[in-house]
Amino acid sequence: MSAGDEILEAAERRSAALVARDPDRLRELHHPDLRWTTHRGDVRDRAAYIAGNTEGDLVWRAQHLLEAEVLVVGDTAVLVAVVHDEFERDGEPGALDMPLTLTWVREEGAWRVLAAHAGPPR
Repeated sequence: MSAGDEILEAAERRSAALVARDPDRLRELHHPDLRWTTHRGDVRDRAAYIAGNTEGDLVWRAQHLLEAEVLVVGDTAVLVAVVHDEFERDGEPGALDMPLTLTWVREEGAWRVLAAHAGPPR
């Protein structure tokens, strides 16, 4: 399997972990030094990112990556895609499409997201 295919597979596991509200799996897939820039411009570390996606009023129903492209250089990869998110916030359903960039690093054979930026919504 190519590194690009490994990244796409890891990204699918990440999306499934969001839908499952699985903080342990999300912790495995995101680097301890994660910095995530939201579509609102907020920057979150790993703990805040995981809590914001597994606790509280945001519930993920589905996430699909469209038009995904992966660039790999050594142990670093950048995934660029359009993400289609389906969710509920405060019990109200919603859906958004937006650009997404995930920067992955490989350490000890495992790919983890080190940095990400989502948005703005389309």
